[in-house]
Amino acid sequence: MPRGFVQPMESPNHTNPDPSVFFLLGIPGLEQFHLWLSLPVCCLGIATIVGNITILIVVATEPALHKPVYLFLCMLSTIDLDASFSTVPKLLAILWCGSGHISASACLAQMFFIHAFCMMESTVLLAMAFDRYVAICHPLRYATILTDTIIARIGVVAMVRGSMLMLPCPFLIGRLSFCQSHVIPHTYCEHMAVVKPACGDTRPNHVYGLTAALLVIGVDLFCIGLSYVFIARAVLRLSSHEAQSKALGTCGSHVCVILISYTPALFSFFTHRFGHHVPLHIHILLANVYLLFPPALNPMVYGVKTKEIRERVVRVFQRGQGTGVKVSE
Repeated sequence: MPRGFVQPMESPNHTNPDPSVFFLLGIPGLEQFHLWLSLPVCCLGIATIVGNITILIVVATEPALHKPVYLFLCMLSTIDLDASFSTVPKLLAILWCGSGHISASACLAQMFFIHAFCMMESTVLLAMAFDRYVAICHPLRYATILTDTIIARIGVVAMVRGSMLMLPCPFLIGRLSFCQSHVIPHTYCEHMAVVKPACGDTRPNHVYGLTAALLVIGVDLFCIGLSYVFIARAVLRLSSHEAQSKALGTCGSHVCVILISYTPALFSFFTHRFGHHVPLHIHILLANVYLLFPPALNPMVYGVKTKEIRERVVRVFQRGQGTGVKVSE
């Protein structure tokens, strides 16, 4: 247990005899709407589980989909499921029955995994942009560049990068003392939300949090943008308008996922850092949108916009119905 978490806790609204326990408030100012807000959260959680498991099953059972772009999609689905399991159960407990108590070790673990998974997802999105770049700009070398070994190494790099960048944060928080309050005005243990009620010098936490965010969001977005500049140049050189449309069509799903993932992340990041006059509940709602919407929408985007996945999903369900008929007979 980090030494900073054993200081006495004093809170006028939420007291607890155990000083090693935090209390997540949920969404301050919207407590009367918690039960109603749980409905979209529950729907998004179910959509995340059903959609991403469907993607994993379809890709695993269809040999024709054992291609780099779909293997990267499986990585994305796995990360989205893990991030959802790290957030949604506790979030629903808070919204349904106000069960915001969370131990210090569980809070640190949740903070680590949530941010690490988000960084892993950003790395996978960058890898998917590289996949589209190779497919369009170097189609003849596609199979030799993106081999199974390279794909596995990219998956390992994504895991190591996200884990190593988040590893210092629990130690930086562990050195702090929470002498005034263990109440966290948030729905989950977000890094800066945990740091705010701490006493002492929190500048290292602020600096490291900003640096890690820039290293991930800034670097990855720059590289993704650069890859699409090269893709656009290659597409414009094609003589056939049909070929141009087909080439751009292969990037459509990835572009939609990038917009879904990075837009709420950037809004949340900038409002948290610079939007000092933005109401607290707006900060928290944006942070939840950032965590809940991409995992639920990503499989829908690929399921709707990718013909191969759409056809395989229909085939899998038809096969399941056929099996059910035979059993009943």
